[in-house]
Amino acid sequence: MTLNITSKQMDITPAIRSHIEERLAKLEKWQTQLINPHFILSKLPQGFGVEASITTPSGNLFASAEADDMYKAINDVEEKLERQLNKLQHKGEARRADERLKDSF
Repeated sequence: MTLNITSKQMDITPAIRSHIEERLAKLEKWQTQLINPHFILSKLPQGFGVEASITTPSGNLFASAEADDMYKAINDVEEKLERQLNKLQHKGEARRADERLKDSF
């Protein structure tokens, strides 16, 4: 898996790159293929902004966050991506439950 990291108005340090890779590895517990993950890091007047877009076989994921600390923004984006992955993985189960309720009436 190749990880694309783009930055605006700042340099990408090895520490930032490794932190993003560690957080992205946390998403592998969902056992889905992450296709072409792309992170955009930017320096804002009041802090830092992070945007992430990842394609999966079941759909696209996109998250963005702003924070005073770059690492906090990266963590927030990872949490949002994890919530979206959870929703995509369990989407079919939720629909099956709704259909069973309709049939009982």
